[in-house]
Amino acid sequence: MNKLTKITALIFLFTEISQASEVIDQSIHWGWLIVSLLGGLSLFLYGIEKMSSGMKKSAGNRMRSILAALSKNRVIALFVGAFVTMVIQSSSATTVMLVSFVQAQLMNYVQTIGIILGANIGTTVTAQLVAFKLTDFALVMVTVGFALTLFSRKDSTKHLGEALLGFGILFFGMKLMGDAMKPLRTFEPFINMMKGLENPFLGLLLGSIFTALIQSSSAFTGIVIVLAQQGLLPLESGIPLILGANIGTCITAGFASIGTSREAKRVAMAHILFNVSGVILFIFLVPYLTDFVKWISPVVADSGSAKLAAEVPRQIANAHTVFNVAVAVIFLPMSHLFAKLVLVLLPIKGKEKKVEFTLKYLDKNITTPAISIDLVRAEISRMASILREMLGDIIPPFINKRELEKYHNQSDIAEDIRLKEKSTDFLEENISKYLISISRTGLDSHQSDEVYALMSITKDMESIGDVIDKNMLPLILKKQAIKSDFSKDGIHEMKIYHEKICKQISRIREALKEPKMEDAKKILSKKKKYSKLESDFRRKHMERVQKEMSESIETREVHLELMDLLKQINVYAGNIAKTMINVGE
Repeated sequence: MNKLTKITALIFLFTEISQASEVIDQSIHWGWLIVSLLGGLSLFLYGIEKMSSGMKKSAGNRMRSILAALSKNRVIALFVGAFVTMVIQSSSATTVMLVSFVQAQLMNYVQTIGIILGANIGTTVTAQLVAFKLTDFALVMVTVGFALTLFSRKDSTKHLGEALLGFGILFFGMKLMGDAMKPLRTFEPFINMMKGLENPFLGLLLGSIFTALIQSSSAFTGIVIVLAQQGLLPLESGIPLILGANIGTCITAGFASIGTSREAKRVAMAHILFNVSGVILFIFLVPYLTDFVKWISPVVADSGSAKLAAEVPRQIANAHTVFNVAVAVIFLPMSHLFAKLVLVLLPIKGKEKKVEFTLKYLDKNITTPAISIDLVRAEISRMASILREMLGDIIPPFINKRELEKYHNQSDIAEDIRLKEKSTDFLEENISKYLISISRTGLDSHQSDEVYALMSITKDMESIGDVIDKNMLPLILKKQAIKSDFSKDGIHEMKIYHEKICKQISRIREALKEPKMEDAKKILSKKKKYSKLESDFRRKHMERVQKEMSESIETREVHLELMDLLKQINVYAGNIAKTMINVGE
């Protein structure tokens, strides 16, 4: 959802608030109050987004390695989910990340269940931070954060400054909202409306709708805490609102799963099941949860609205934490049952027909550069798989007499290779556009190098497809026209060399999945070895020609051209490996 839609929703909400009573208190300047509320809320939401952005940039490069280190242990997954969400300050972002990772086949959906439960715990950190009334230090944080962002030379320090700047803006927005709401403390219609939210189902509905509109449970929980800080909201009204926020936040993952694989859709389904089930369980226990939270939270000696303003913000934050921790503790032992339930709702279908002209892994919803780069690697790895299939399909007509005899320009082999080559063109174009869009976001120097390296690798991969389609495919007809087979030794050498080059493409595919310098260096060393092997085979072929072996003489031109084209592919593989090594150093 774009920012304009969010602001429209906020304007609508506060317009409704201002019209909630038939009697307008003339002592309240409603125009100024609404403008102040909207201005403060805009800064508050922007501050959360800015803080999250800074944290993601700072830690984004490590998110993949943290998630990749997951074992099947559900408890470890729970803590990892809580940690990752605590760092990036958004459970929605974590869930969207999981959808993309499953879509990219970097993990399966069963692994994500513990992480989803942990993500709900991690998001409670934001509420706990907001409950600390740090508004007096807001401008100090803004100043320090801006200074770090402006003057620091290190990317890591700049990202930390961006997070601190967002944190300061967040609290400054809270201060503006708090100051604007002060006149409402004595405005009876508004107080009565807040009391009406003690109906748990009404609060649940409002929390769900508003969170779905702004797509951030952390932001909505913060707004609830701001209301509580002004003594306008009792705990009995606050708890249903934050329960509703847990349902509303599911919409983000739902949107992210549209158009993805069935496995990725299961991640969003699991997120919805956990959150909705937890709310259904606790909505009937609100009175007991209220009593427990009051028991564990600090008490002040004030009375009336001052007492509410001092106690309720921390109570709401604690209720948010208690609820999510309790849901995780209850549901974690049953995670396998939930996994089976998800499979019932989204059953495994027969093997889906492979659609070439689609982007399988790239996700425009991902805003973390490090994660976007990982998805690009997965898409290029898929591109390598297509090239490996093309290269495997092209050789049989050259070395198998029966395959050659039935080959024609419109054969299944030719059409399949042409289709796959068009697919590589499609992937190269769209991957390049995606990388360009990434380059316009806040990248550090290493990420910039990675983006441009991946552009170069994608272009080299597309060139390999051109060699197979535009050069090797027409050569089959040329071979067919000479009515002669390669010599037995020639076929043997062709098979060996073709197999070696196919292995190079397979190595590229694997190297892109998990970037390692050892893999790239192996490709480069094999490139040199295979270049020498091609020279040896060329020499042996010429020796057969000199001995006037008829088969070698008649097929000489096609034989040498085919070997040269395979050598070109080997050269491209070496270039790709060099690019990987250069960006990895």
